[in-house]
Amino acid sequence: MFKRAVTGAVLALSLIVVPNAIAASKHYYLALGDSLSVGYQPVGPDFAGIETSQGYTNDLQSHYAKQIRHLKLVEVGCPGATTTSLLTGHGNAASVSAFHCDQRGGSQLTAAVKFLKAHHHSGEVPLITIDIGANDVVPCAGQSFASIIPCVEAGDTAIATNTPKILKALRRAAPKGTKFAAMNLYDPLLADELSSDSSTRAIGYLSLTLVKDVNGSIHTANKRGKFKTVNVAKAFDTYDTTPEAFDGGQAPTNVVKICTLTWMCAAAPQGPNIHATAAGYRVIARAFEKVVGKLK
Repeated sequence: MFKRAVTGAVLALSLIVVPNAIAASKHYYLALGDSLSVGYQPVGPDFAGIETSQGYTNDLQSHYAKQIRHLKLVEVGCPGATTTSLLTGHGNAASVSAFHCDQRGGSQLTAAVKFLKAHHHSGEVPLITIDIGANDVVPCAGQSFASIIPCVEAGDTAIATNTPKILKALRRAAPKGTKFAAMNLYDPLLADELSSDSSTRAIGYLSLTLVKDVNGSIHTANKRGKFKTVNVAKAFDTYDTTPEAFDGGQAPTNVVKICTLTWMCAAAPQGPNIHATAAGYRVIARAFEKVVGKLK
């Protein structure tokens, strides 16, 4: 009789403990940002561009799944996102609709915060990454040369103002044990230095100075938001102007890297396109791994 009572108690206890153990075994990597965060590439029908499973977030998930069992990638990023649209939900309606972006609660940030509040056990979300800011400034290249600098300055101000608010909200909502990392920008417009048009080349040369300023603002904003900065600019040799052999002639190292790690030098209709190739996304992922280190 005693043996049966003990057996029954153990069985009853297992019904309580096992579901909790299963829930506790689930871990999530939360990724926010723009098109880079969802692996966007100019592939698919008519090369219009689609989200892929070859992005840096996919590479990071594969890498860290070797350290943490059952690590699931949760993407709330959206192509076209700016710091303003990520924060407020305003200004990116077309892409939100086209790509069915998750903006539960009104914005990408609120969707992320809702997720974090629903998964708030210690260690349940060991990693949060974000890339944002490119769409605050890259569209400036389509303006007149005289308008580029004030356009970038306005984008730079938006980055400096919005990014710390985004990062602080994520840190407040995240569970204990989360690591936080945000990337700076490579410079796709460096490819314009290869153009036969003098005005386009001038934009390429100017872009390097401007991206240095923008990356400085991103670094400062990340520091205020207590996120580690992942130096993707360095990983892409963005500031290295050393000449090297390329395409039967010579080109600066930073231009060569943009041509080999993005679609900027690809022939139409795939190029020119600012997004990273699969190889480029792997370079970005490795830069994140160096900064994030080991997950627990």
